[in-house]
Amino acid sequence: MNVFLWIVQAILAAMFAMSGLEKIRQPMDALAGKYLWTHMFSGTAVRSIGVLELLGAIGLIVPAATGVAPVLTPIAATGLAIMMLLAGALHLRRKELSGLAAPGVLLVLCALVAWGRFGPYGW
Repeated sequence: MNVFLWIVQAILAAMFAMSGLEKIRQPMDALAGKYLWTHMFSGTAVRSIGVLELLGAIGLIVPAATGVAPVLTPIAATGLAIMMLLAGALHLRRKELSGLAAPGVLLVLCALVAWGRFGPYGW
């Protein structure tokens, strides 16, 4: 199970890092074409979401890999799960049921990592 959790952590870290970097680096006009919800938020808010995603991605890997404060890994997973819960709520509010799949899957995977690393397979 430990190897499985590492694989899930790596996949989640890659996905959140790519998404976060995109929100940080792309102009708002380009983001509006891909993320329809961005018009509801200021540029600062969208960039902040990107920074949080990037920090969460780092938190999924670095503390556990280095052994320095490894409790930060399940905390990062919990934070990302909360972000995905809020993303799902946003899609529900906008009546975008098709937009629930990705946040739903990411929520479940983040919750799995948090459970595994806080509980039986933690450090």
